[in-house]
Order: sequence, then C-alpha cells, then structure tokens
Amino acid sequence: MMDFRLLAIAATLPLAACAASEAPAESTPPPPAEMACNADAGASFVGQTATPDLGGAIVKATGARTLRWGPPRSAMTMDYRQDRVNVMYDDAYKITQVTCG
Repeated sequence: MMDFRLLAIAATLPLAACAASEAPAESTPPPPAEMACNADAGASFVGQTATPDLGGAIVKATGARTLRWGPPRSAMTMDYRQDRVNVMYDDAYKITQVTCG
C-alpha cells in the first residue's frame, strides 16, 4: 500500500518549485521629484562674471542640486533635469542666461 503522506509531499513539491521561481512583484516607482530649481531667482546673476564661488551662490539661490556651465559656442545635451541650473556665459565670462533644466 502507498503511504498517502508521501503522496501529498510528492504532489506539493512541483508547486513549491514554481512558487519559488516566480519573479518578485514590481515595486511602484517613486513619485516624480518636485521642481527644485527656480530660474527667476538666478536672474539677478546675469551680467556678473562667472566664477566657481558665484556658481555656488547661483545653486543656493535657485534651489538647484546641480550646476551646468554653458560656455560660448558649446554643444549641450537636451536632457531635462528638474534639479539642475544652467548658467550660460560669453567669451568675457559674463553670465548671459540662467535657466533650469
């Protein structure tokens, strides 16, 4: 005679193997970050000479997390980042524009 306990164990083993190999449930993505950069706060820096110290002041004033300098005649990527301030300047290192993105 066959032991029914052994049969029950043998029947559940394949199911246990399937359950263990399933991919974990996807977690929900974090909510989009709030706008961290305020370009209006950087407008007062236009016309000043671009320096590392002034760059730090622009980051602080705009609430941005990162700074990207835009030298004259340079190519820049079009990727948009809510937490980045862009500071463009001319050949004389005078700031011509402060934008976010």
